[in-house]
Order: sequence, then structure tokens, then C-alpha cells
Amino acid sequence: MRTILHSDLNNFYASVECVYDPSLRHRPMAVCGDPEARHGIVLAKNMLAKQAGVKTAEAIWQARQKCPDLVVVAPNHHRYLRFSRMIRQIYAEYTHKIEPFGMDEAWLDVSDHPMGGEAIANELRLRARQELGLTLSVGVSFNKVFAKLGSDMKKPDATTVISADNYRERVWPLPVGALLYVGPATRRKLAARNLRTIGDVARCAPETLRTALGKSGDMLWCYANGMDRSPVMELGESMPVKSVGNSMTTPEDMRSDPEARAVLLALSENVADRLRAKGLRGREVCLWVRDCELRSFTTQCRLRESTALASEIGRSAIQLFRCHYRWEKPIRSLGVSVSMLESEDSDVQLSIFGEADRVRRYELEGTLGEIRRRFGSTAIQRASILEGGYAATLGSVEACGTRFME
Repeated sequence: MRTILHSDLNNFYASVECVYDPSLRHRPMAVCGDPEARHGIVLAKNMLAKQAGVKTAEAIWQARQKCPDLVVVAPNHHRYLRFSRMIRQIYAEYTHKIEPFGMDEAWLDVSDHPMGGEAIANELRLRARQELGLTLSVGVSFNKVFAKLGSDMKKPDATTVISADNYRERVWPLPVGALLYVGPATRRKLAARNLRTIGDVARCAPETLRTALGKSGDMLWCYANGMDRSPVMELGESMPVKSVGNSMTTPEDMRSDPEARAVLLALSENVADRLRAKGLRGREVCLWVRDCELRSFTTQCRLRESTALASEIGRSAIQLFRCHYRWEKPIRSLGVSVSMLESEDSDVQLSIFGEADRVRRYELEGTLGEIRRRFGSTAIQRASILEGGYAATLGSVEACGTRFME
């Protein structure tokens, strides 16, 4: 039987800041985004702030209502990346099978190590304290899902073992939302069938779950019954990319087509640059819109041929926007993603019309992307982006995956 660990650095951003400024350990503090850019939410907090009721992802003003003495610290991602690399170097002394899950979490397959999972977990916690000044919570189990569940069960600085002998007693009474990949929408669907705990799901007929959730129902039933067989990938190995996307919240609500168009074009250029960097192109463009009252929707369209051209991605995103948004409310955030991906070396049906022009556009956009990579994202921009009035802000657009698709 396999031995899998899931290691989770407690309150990671906040803990790193406390290493650099030990005085923060004795004051309620939180690492927060920039309020001026409307990213003013709590990203991480220390234990004193947590005890005062401060929660991750709530607005700064909400956190300060609960904790007036809260110290707010701006994030420093270079520091967090450094500590993330250092903890992975420690992991690598025990196994080469290390699968990161964000900067602060990772699965480790230590099945072949003579020490045993619980002993390794305790040693990792000790080394994190002594060598990095951080604390770890570690779950030890026979699969990835239960190992992740174990690291969540007791924090901070704890080891939790979920074995083949005890998982029914430890796991099944927990709410189904504690299970990996079960979000609010899935919880609602399960609750409608009176399935509220992991044990309810485990004892349920797979056909019932399949009716409620489709193929995901079979996966969820396997997870609840301890039948997850997914391997821990080696460090540097990754799952195939299914989509590439980016989203942005502007400093002020967008109220006109030129503003929205500028943001969509900037996002499309970022997505196209990332597609080319990965050697990919895609056939489906998805648009995500969130208005000022935080209501959101997504819509997508299928392209005639796959692309990694910002001009084609942007044109499709703008068409989707014009077809589906009526400006009943100002817009807070926009997102663009491309899916149905394939390698840029894949065979394509060539056209006798305009193919040479398309090749030239690929060369041109590749050159523009290289200029932005070398000299900064604002080194060269489209006039239409400048027209929207967000030139400086759009220059800071960063790749952030496709979380807006959830």
C-alpha cells in the first residue's frame, strides 16, 4: 500500500512576513492585496488575527471591523517563492515524487522510504520550524485525497494519519465539502438528495451520484470510499494544460465599450503570449464578466481553426461581449480564456486564401511578445488599449490561470 503525505505550510504568506519581522508574531496581522487596485482582500493572516475572527478572502474593511488593531502588510511574492523553493529542497531529501499544489502545499510519495510516513511527517515539521521558521500541517494516508484531508483536519503544526483501518471513523462523519474538489455547486446538488457527509456519499449508489453529477459522480464516490489511485507526479512534471486564461479587476468600474475593449485586448495579448510560450493554440474562446454587484456569467464560441493570435482571440472575446452584455450595470472584472488546446505542431487544414498573411501575423505578434518580455509589458501597446484609459494598469496584467472559470 502506498504512503502519501500532503504538506501544508500554515498561514504561509503571513508566516513568511513574521520571519522577516518577528514583532508581527505578537500582533494580529494579515497580508492583503492593494485596496487602491480593488484587490483589498485578506490573503493570509496569523493566528492572533484568526482568533479575532479574521478570515481569508474577506475585505480589509470587514477584517478591521472584527480586529481594529489589525496590521496590514503588502504581499511580497519573491519572498514566498524563495521559501517555497527551500521547503521543496527539504522534501527532495526524502523522495523525488513531489507534486506541488500551489506555493505552500505539496504531495509526497514516500512509499519506498524506510522511515515510514508518520515519522517523516514529524521530521518535516521539525525541520520547517528549525530551518525556515515556519510550521507545517501534514496529512499521512494511502492516497492523495485523504492525505490532503488529513492536513486540513488539524492546524497548525500537526500530523494527522488517515489509514485504511480508520478512515471510516475519521473521514465519513465530515461534511462532504471537506472533500477535495467539492465546491459550493456540488454541495448544493448533493444536499438536494440529502447527501451531506462524506459517509453519505460513500454509502450512496454510484448511479445516484452519476445522475446528479455526471462523470464527476463516479469520481466522487471513489474518493469517498478511499479508492483514489492518482499518482504523485515528480517535481517538474505537470498535468496536460486544458485551458489558458487571465482575468482582471480594474481600479474603477468600466462603463463603456472602449474601456471593456481595451481590457479584453490586453487580456487576449497576455493569453496569446502564454499560448505561444507553451507551444499551444486553441479553438474555443471563453469570456467571463462580473458586474459591480458581483454577478457574473461566462459564454464561449468555437473558432473555425485553432489559434494563438491575440488579434483573433481578442476579436472573438469582443464579439462575445457585444452580443451578451447590455450595460445594465457597470463592470468590475473581465476574463478571457482559450480551451480545446492542441500543439502548435498539430496538423491543420490549410486555406489557399490568406494563409501567408496569417503566418506574417504570427511572426509579428511573436516579435511584439518578445519585446514585452525583454523590456516590460508597457514597452509596446496597441493604440486601442491606450484609448481605453487603462494603459498603466493593463501593463501590470499577470497570468493567473483560469480560476474565473469555476
